[in-house]
Amino acid sequence: MIEGTQKSEATQRNINPSDISLPPGYNIEVFAQGLDLPVSMFFTENGDLIFAELGYTTGNPRILRLSEGRFDVVAENFNVPITGINYYDGVIYVSHSGFISVVELDGTRRNIILGLPSNGDYNNNRVVIGPDEKMYFGQGTATNSGVVGLDNDWVFTNPMVYDYSGEYVMLNGQNFETENILIENPQSEKLYTGAYSPYGIPNTPNEVRKGITRASGSILRANLDGSELELYAWGFRNPVYMKFDNVERLFVANNGYEARGSRPIANAVDEFFLVAPGIWHGWPDYSGGDPVTLPRFKPEGREQPEFRLTQHPHIPPRPYAIFPTNSVIRGFDFNYNQAFGPFGDVYIAEFGRSGLRIRGDTTPYIGTGQRISKIDMKTGGVSTFAINRSGFPASMTKEGGLERPAEVVFGPDGAMYVLDLGWNVSMESNLFVPNSGVIWRIYKE
Repeated sequence: MIEGTQKSEATQRNINPSDISLPPGYNIEVFAQGLDLPVSMFFTENGDLIFAELGYTTGNPRILRLSEGRFDVVAENFNVPITGINYYDGVIYVSHSGFISVVELDGTRRNIILGLPSNGDYNNNRVVIGPDEKMYFGQGTATNSGVVGLDNDWVFTNPMVYDYSGEYVMLNGQNFETENILIENPQSEKLYTGAYSPYGIPNTPNEVRKGITRASGSILRANLDGSELELYAWGFRNPVYMKFDNVERLFVANNGYEARGSRPIANAVDEFFLVAPGIWHGWPDYSGGDPVTLPRFKPEGREQPEFRLTQHPHIPPRPYAIFPTNSVIRGFDFNYNQAFGPFGDVYIAEFGRSGLRIRGDTTPYIGTGQRISKIDMKTGGVSTFAINRSGFPASMTKEGGLERPAEVVFGPDGAMYVLDLGWNVSMESNLFVPNSGVIWRIYKE
């Protein structure tokens, strides 16, 4: 087991692998601990582990190398947050808020894509290199479901931020009333905001929005130097993690709607998509291939969601697999080691939610998230692979198991490595205990 750079802080988290339940024949151990919000990792050709820290607790997102039991800083001072790193041909590709940068292993760096629309709820995400030797990455949306509202704290600093469409769309003209939070006495003035519009700007019926390349909720593709950026697919909410399988198919983990804001949507699923190039995948009007106008998507005490678009580009594809509300699926990997488990199946981190429930959310948090799940790639069925024996995240029970799994990577030794972001501060889902991150190693007997 390897200790992080600030061992003294790591004692704030109790760690005990025996608190984690696995299928018979599997074991789990701590590979490294005392890490400060580790969010993404990969192995180099010589077996070194490279990982990135989000930067929320320090204000300094950085990339570190773990080699021969020692940590070295490769690069630092990125925009908060780093959302993912990847490695290709001796170069590290770094996604950080609004930018894609490349870093040589000696620390030399340069920005290759700038000005991505990441000033809202969700950022640009991890880069993956395709079989065509182009880079692909996800771009999250500015809002939960297409409408800027009181749930978007960034309105105070970026009041002109809103979502952009990937192609021409026509809007139905529905607007949403809120207090004007941009003035000293918000209750004295009402504002009306439409879809794909800045805060306080209403829609008119049949208003048209032009599609752009850097669309919200999209998958973008570019050359390895960042040139010739193009829209590959769109209609996602937060395409947080992508990977190609061994037959060159691109899969993406997409986080579903929440029951919040001016247009809350309840009971929305997380989606694991086989990406269809050039195709709209359903956001902001579908979840799991179903229209949000169905009764099950109505939040308690709120209106039934209506479509934002008067006409949809087409019926969106259904996901390859779906996960319950509040799963918050994240990084995944394909298993191609038959000694570990079924060949080709996906193991995926469920980050989960914790803390207070969102108003109008009728689905309990317990029973989803804070686990590693397995997707049967023959059937699309999902089963739990690793979970705390208590069924609760470790910070709730003060036991020593999983807290916020963020990524799964199979190492050169055939074992599974699970990156666990860190312990949540009690009842605060976005606050973490510094230096409480862990990398777990799961192996077959």
